[in-house]
Amino acid sequence: MQDKVIWKPSTMLYPLPVVMVTCQAGGKSNIITLAWTGTICSDPPMLSISVRPERHSHGMLLESREFVVNVPSEEQAFATDYCGVVSGRDTDKFAAAKLTPAPASVVGAPLIAECPLHLECKITETRELGSHTMFLAEVVAVQAAKSLLDRNDRLALEKAGMLVYVHGHYYALGKELGHFGFSVRKKKAKPRTRKKKA
Repeated sequence: MQDKVIWKPSTMLYPLPVVMVTCQAGGKSNIITLAWTGTICSDPPMLSISVRPERHSHGMLLESREFVVNVPSEEQAFATDYCGVVSGRDTDKFAAAKLTPAPASVVGAPLIAECPLHLECKITETRELGSHTMFLAEVVAVQAAKSLLDRNDRLALEKAGMLVYVHGHYYALGKELGHFGFSVRKKKAKPRTRKKKA
């Protein structure tokens, strides 16, 4: 049993995936770094992002009704942080962060070519929740780096050094501790060894 302290209600659900969301409206594109994102449905595949109304991307998302979630690796940690603290109102974040825009397959917003994984999304609903607007969106296409596919064509994102966000800090994912269902998986019986006769 651990001793606990009581804190006031706050968003202390960590770690969180940190992503760079790209959007485009009026012929201009932007990147916004978010940790307020998550999966909400598997069929149809859906996710959500939450954005403060004062952020430059907020109006672009409302206008375009689409975006791309670019999942960065530790190699993009500096750019990920930069795109979260600089405003796109007066900065071309692609140029300033030395990131490469690339065409998406379905939506109009660009991908960030350096990121290993991209989820192209179309907004289905918006909810004003207080400090943030939640954008609920359907994933309409996924692109992944071929270098992260194993010989069975399984996406091995654990090889990419994925980033997570914990209370104001970035971390790369660590060692694997198990897989889904490992706690109930039956152990294989060890083969019996015959004793040699004397």
